[in-house]
Amino acid sequence: MAHAMSDDQVAGELKKMTAFIRQEALEKAKEIQIKADEEFAIEKSKLVRQETSSIDSQYEKKLKQAGMSQQITRSTLANKTRIKLLSARQELLDDLFEKARGNLEGYTKDKGKYQELCKNLIMEGLYALNEDKVAVRARKEDYDVVKKAIESAKAEYKKTMNGREVQVQLDDKNPQPEGCSGGVSIVGTGGKVDINNTLDERLKMLETEALPMARTSLFGKNENRRFQD
Repeated sequence: MAHAMSDDQVAGELKKMTAFIRQEALEKAKEIQIKADEEFAIEKSKLVRQETSSIDSQYEKKLKQAGMSQQITRSTLANKTRIKLLSARQELLDDLFEKARGNLEGYTKDKGKYQELCKNLIMEGLYALNEDKVAVRARKEDYDVVKKAIESAKAEYKKTMNGREVQVQLDDKNPQPEGCSGGVSIVGTGGKVDINNTLDERLKMLETEALPMARTSLFGKNENRRFQD
């Protein structure tokens, strides 16, 4: 038969139960706090990673934009510099050939050399046309020199072509235009073919043919140039 507990015993049991419940509550609260701290740390780490990734992405984007902008600026400056350099080079070459053009008039004043030149220009036309009758056009002031050059050219042509003769007539009805520096035109096929051997035209040909060589002589070889003129 069970004995009834005294008031002291009851108070003791209640104290034990209270202490147990209090300990359980403290441990539970501690577990909740630990779990909350862990969840907070995980969420904080997640947020930090997201923000870091966002910052890195924005930085890379801005860095890329800055790099592209720098490349565009560098390319623009390089192109402007190249255009200025090419323009300066072309001006120098133009000036060079312009001076050569100005010297043509002085060359025609030496009648002996000029007559020989006209003869060679006429001969070139005779060989090219290979016809029995041609006309020669010249400046009015050169008629006397050109007439002598024609006779010399006819004689040399006959000699080099094994006796074949050619009729060469000075076309005094169609002189070279005003401003022509000299030289001749040889016309054949009834006026349909005109070989322009004027000094102005020969200088133009020289500009085209000699331009690559003149460019190299003045400015050196361009290592970046894939094809040569």
